[in-house]
Amino acid sequence: MITRLLVANRGEIARRVFRTCRELGVETVAVFSDADARAPHVAEADAAVRLPGTRPADTYLAIDRIVAACRASGADAVHPGYGFLSESADFARAVLEAGLVWVGPPPEAVAAMGSKVTAKRLMAEAGVPVLPSWTAGADLPLGAVPGEDDGKPAYPLLVKASAGGGGRGMRVVRSPADLAAQVESARREAEAAFGDGTVFVEPLLEGARHVEVQVLADTHGTVWALGERECSIQRRHQKVVEECPSPGIGDGVRESLRAAAVRAARAIGYVGAGTVEFLVKGERVAFLEMNTRLQVEHPVTELVYGVDLVRLQIEIAEGSALPESPPGPRGHAVEARLYAEDRDHLPQTGVLAHVEIPGHGVRVDSGVEPGSVVPPYYDAMLAKVIAHGATRGEAVRKLAAALRRARLHGVTTNRDLLVAVLDHPAFRAGDTHIGFLDEHRGTLLPADPPGPPPLAVLAAALAGAAANRRDARVLASLPGGWRNVRSQPRTARFEEAETVYDPLPDGVAVVSAEPELVVLEADGVRRAFQVARHGGRVYVDSGGVHAELTPLARLPEPVERAAPGSLLAPMPGGVLRVEVKEGQRVGKGQAVLVLEAMKMEHRITAPAAGIVSALRVGTGDQVEAGAVLAIIDEENT
Repeated sequence: MITRLLVANRGEIARRVFRTCRELGVETVAVFSDADARAPHVAEADAAVRLPGTRPADTYLAIDRIVAACRASGADAVHPGYGFLSESADFARAVLEAGLVWVGPPPEAVAAMGSKVTAKRLMAEAGVPVLPSWTAGADLPLGAVPGEDDGKPAYPLLVKASAGGGGRGMRVVRSPADLAAQVESARREAEAAFGDGTVFVEPLLEGARHVEVQVLADTHGTVWALGERECSIQRRHQKVVEECPSPGIGDGVRESLRAAAVRAARAIGYVGAGTVEFLVKGERVAFLEMNTRLQVEHPVTELVYGVDLVRLQIEIAEGSALPESPPGPRGHAVEARLYAEDRDHLPQTGVLAHVEIPGHGVRVDSGVEPGSVVPPYYDAMLAKVIAHGATRGEAVRKLAAALRRARLHGVTTNRDLLVAVLDHPAFRAGDTHIGFLDEHRGTLLPADPPGPPPLAVLAAALAGAAANRRDARVLASLPGGWRNVRSQPRTARFEEAETVYDPLPDGVAVVSAEPELVVLEADGVRRAFQVARHGGRVYVDSGGVHAELTPLARLPEPVERAAPGSLLAPMPGGVLRVEVKEGQRVGKGQAVLVLEAMKMEHRITAPAAGIVSALRVGTGDQVEAGAVLAIIDEENT
């Protein structure tokens, strides 16, 4: 029996495993980098061991350090979570060689699926349907012209990293002229993320669904296929909305998927929880990869099938046998991944000043709490919000309502995109595929974000006036802005908008106004606005209405302004390489440099044609968000 389990991970998944351990009476051990010293998962564990440093290679990817942490803490078992070392056969072997219980599949199974190139060959031999593929630079020379009768693929193509996942090392190629550059870029990103730069090429099956099957296998020969999950809503090849079951496949395809997943698991002697991923287009099913670990989206399967997958992982690792048949499904579940990122899907960092996600019957698996720091070194996911209902429509409505009413202060998130997806008619109809976000981009979010709602701005002004009265040292009973003779309306100014709050706008009445809560009645409808202040910003929330405002001082201090044409860093990161030189002429959209942040490459391009008059950074430099990277003098046309 396992008595003390170390989770070789961080954030949400560490907390998720700890929750089940507490229910089982198993003691828990956390590991943490210097950046995570005050993270919630550290505080929740019974014991915690520091991994000095911040870079993943020095901390959560350092096998020797994690095994040493097991010895220091007296842990007798290791759960790898997902990401980091969860699909490292070397890590699994090291854990077993140290005499510890490995809560995962055998190292041989991990190794077999660790290379997507090898995995596709094994699956084909086992009778699992696969797409044809070519190893870039080997059996597919980069100068080849696909589409001829020489066994080469036709465009568009998808370049994929052989190791790892999460969308890293993936590139879409639509033209032969782009193949070499995209392969090289994918190789660099794969090497940085997984330590293996091997990539391969396969046809891009456009319009297909991304459907995966949850498998569970014990050491006694029983293999379960716990239904399927649809994961087609993706950006940058990373999932953002998942659901169980898939809304767009028939019973015949569903049975084919389950049978193929069981064959895949048996072919490699699988043990524990794993996921077999497929592309589905019409009746066509094609194997993508097998993830030899717990998936991020496992909660939707748990809610539909009434199981605790982490508990089953632990029990299987202890030698328990699964029942002969899995439980049947009940209802529908949908999950949304809440990320710290902007409208262009660029990761954001900072302090999450407040997070509150309400909702009856809604599950929140989170790695953060109010005051948590979102660092630049790791994945930017804040939480998973999951809703279950008797029908798909009920689950989607619950989830959308919870996200719409969430209070999220301090960092920019993808909440608006998630709500827009869940509300979209095509999604509600179950018409989803891996290109959904690209196809519907114009109807999901407006190109230019609207300004803050006027009533929210008014509520911020009234709350501010109430706070001034509360904090006044003298004459606190007088209304804010009081004068013997008032000749001017009272106005509150913010960077985003301004409002007159005395006199009130026509049709608006104040029911109550306190520093944190303002109740307004407009045209006969009463609404409450919650107001909070963090770090010089004002946040206003009212149901699905949210505003983030920056008050303007009456006598603002002079600030340093960036020179015209400055190219600013959109996020903290490291300069991977500089593509231009000072004095060079660049065209609009031309790459100036490449930043690496959260293990992804981000191309920083020229906003307009011009001359690079200054380069402020070099390869290897670390930069903060907003730092001036280069200055481009625009050409007059």
